[in-house]
Amino acid sequence: MQQAFIEFLQSTAFPAFTSGHVIMIIVALIFLYLAIGKGFEPLLLVPIAFGMLLSNLPVAGMFTGPEGGQPGGLLYYFYQGNKMGIFPPLIFMGVGAMTDFGPLIANPKALLMGAAAQLGIFTTFIGAILLGFTGQQAGAIGIIGGADGPTAIFLATKLAPELLGAIAVAAYSYMALVPIIQPPIMKALTTKKERLIKMEQLRKVTKTEKIVFPIMVTIVVSLILPPAATLVGMLMLGNLFTTCGVTGRLSDTAQNNLVNIVTILLGTAVGASATAEVFIRAETIKIVILGVLAFAVGTAGGVLLAKLMNKIWGGINPLIGSAGVSAVPMAARVSQVVGARENPANFLLMHAMGPNVSGVIGSAVAAGIMLALFS
Repeated sequence: MQQAFIEFLQSTAFPAFTSGHVIMIIVALIFLYLAIGKGFEPLLLVPIAFGMLLSNLPVAGMFTGPEGGQPGGLLYYFYQGNKMGIFPPLIFMGVGAMTDFGPLIANPKALLMGAAAQLGIFTTFIGAILLGFTGQQAGAIGIIGGADGPTAIFLATKLAPELLGAIAVAAYSYMALVPIIQPPIMKALTTKKERLIKMEQLRKVTKTEKIVFPIMVTIVVSLILPPAATLVGMLMLGNLFTTCGVTGRLSDTAQNNLVNIVTILLGTAVGASATAEVFIRAETIKIVILGVLAFAVGTAGGVLLAKLMNKIWGGINPLIGSAGVSAVPMAARVSQVVGARENPANFLLMHAMGPNVSGVIGSAVAAGIMLALFS
């Protein structure tokens, strides 16, 4: 009986439980608290955190690859959708179906703010080079500044698959923390007078314009920057499903069932990739620090250009510039919330959606540039 009890204890995961596993499980629990207790993007953080929890339970083998004729763990196969670049474009299709490019079409100047917010990508790229990363790795790390998780995963799989876990977790974690990271930067770079600026109502955009826009963007971007065609093409296809008016069922599937299923698979796989063996190392700390820098510089770039545009053209509230970091529609909501705190009658959401959706396009274009340079 005693021998049977000893053998049972040896068959449990406790003998294999290390301090690294403890650290990663604590991190997973913190993410779950932020998602459930604080409501920070639970649709992203809950699957990421639970995937992290599962893959860091020793012996369970949830993230173990096939070996010795035995199949791999469940999350290993989920992860292949990220590794092969399948899930990110599908997420982009869903985002496109949910996105209204009307504010950008009505105010094309918003494209400049979206472009300025990509400053965080290229600044972080330089920072990563200075910290000793290769050009490919630096490009993959820099894209975190686009505040676009699918783009970060897509680029990392192409340029630096060895850093995919750390980059993906950093990108999605900071996306969820946009409401905390952005407001202090926005307030520091703007005056109260600027934050109180009321913007004129946007013009009505025709259905024809909304149909032509995704088609033309796909053609122009793909011809100029072929590596960006996958992400931009899927984004615009999803948008066309919604705007054309004759594919309602496809639009509904893309923005609901499909994107929800892929989010579950992608999120748990992203979290699962953050195993103790891979995540707890110096490179991860550097990536986390660079990720904060990327978001901060991207936010600042959008706000500062919006300030300049306000001085040139007038009537532009600089708070909407921060929405250029993508993260649709979180960043636009942050612009609305910060503006409403100054004046509850100030409605900036639709104005902020212009830079916000242009930021989605901008991050995909930036990823295409990195691919063109380093693939």
